[in-house]
Amino acid sequence: MQLSNVELNNYIGGGINATFLNAIVRGFTFLLDLGKSIGTSIRRGTSGQICGL
Repeated sequence: MQLSNVELNNYIGGGINATFLNAIVRGFTFLLDLGKSIGTSIRRGTSGQICGL
């Protein structure tokens, strides 16, 4: 089945699907992990427990 240009211009895609929700959840997970790492590094820096220097 082939669609004409007019039909293609009128085509409306689906709304929220599993791929979109997965991307949003992974974004929130990334931000949460980033916050944990920054918080841990700040806590270790202020308490003097820095390793690897």
